[in-house]
Amino acid sequence: MIVIYNSSNGESIFKFQQGAPMIKKIAFTMYPAQNMDRARQFYEKTLGLKVGKISAEGAWVEYDLPQGGCFAITTLAQGVIPSANSGGSVAFEVDNLDELVFQLKSKGVQFKIDLFTSPVCKMAIALDSEGNAITLHQLT
Repeated sequence: MIVIYNSSNGESIFKFQQGAPMIKKIAFTMYPAQNMDRARQFYEKTLGLKVGKISAEGAWVEYDLPQGGCFAITTLAQGVIPSANSGGSVAFEVDNLDELVFQLKSKGVQFKIDLFTSPVCKMAIALDSEGNAITLHQLT
């Protein structure tokens, strides 16, 4: 075990068990939004996500996903611009990708990469209302 002590009072301030993983899980995935109302409309109405938590000012909205995980949108990411070409990415697992792509296209959602199939999965990359890329994924 590694222990880091406070030099002024000698109390331990950090303990690290060697061999134990430092990272336990992904806490959340976050995308920046330039227009929160528009982004919420997309994620709640178009994709059907249910709000988990909203900050007091409404600048941070979390969606707790049905089988675990948390996805958030925010206007607090100053200097971060939504982009389909750089930065992080989120991939949502779905049950019927063919049907979902059809439904999203009928709602006017634009796709960066249309539906394609690999030996192990199907994927498509949609663009959200802010221009962020969203991978839609189905294991086959």
